[in-house]
Amino acid sequence: MKIIPGEKEGMKTEAGTGYFKTSWHGSEIKPAMGNITVTNPNNHIAWGGAYWQYFEDLDRITTAASPLSLEKQLFVRELTDNGPVTKPIEEGQVLKTGDKVIVRLIIRSDRNMDYVQLTDMRAAALEPVVQLSGYSYGGGLGFYKSVTDVSMQYFIRRLPKGTYVLEYPLMVTQQGEFSNGIATIQSFYAPEFAAHSGGVRLTVR
Repeated sequence: MKIIPGEKEGMKTEAGTGYFKTSWHGSEIKPAMGNITVTNPNNHIAWGGAYWQYFEDLDRITTAASPLSLEKQLFVRELTDNGPVTKPIEEGQVLKTGDKVIVRLIIRSDRNMDYVQLTDMRAAALEPVVQLSGYSYGGGLGFYKSVTDVSMQYFIRRLPKGTYVLEYPLMVTQQGEFSNGIATIQSFYAPEFAAHSGGVRLTVR
């Protein structure tokens, strides 16, 4: 299949930049379309990309990484005769209202980066223990933490090469089946450096 900008029905090129975008429905995709050749007849550089876009339930999303990677772990804090104990939440484990859940975010970067944003979604059954936004320091990083209705956002000015662990507590407030969403991280100035965690489903009785 040959694509010539401006010749396909409904496809227009942007004046000045020559930018264009086209798409196909899933039923139109053929195996041969996996082989892409780009011919540039002009005397200047051209660049672009091809990607597969689809919808998926949040709790079924698998991990994706680049030179930047992100892992999300959930723990429940239980009170025992020997004091509080933090245990990983296993698949299929049932929580109860009033439980304290600890979110652990593990960031790995193979290079120094500036201006990185991390967004961690949370289930409707979970409410943050700390409700105030503000500048903070933890896990070897300084950042501005923004508490929103659906997520926790971290704005990291400087992310040196290495591994960093961030944690924050949540309280279980509702019963039901919930998708806990995913955590995503991306460089502002180099968006190709991005990663997201896998999705998790929570059950509260």
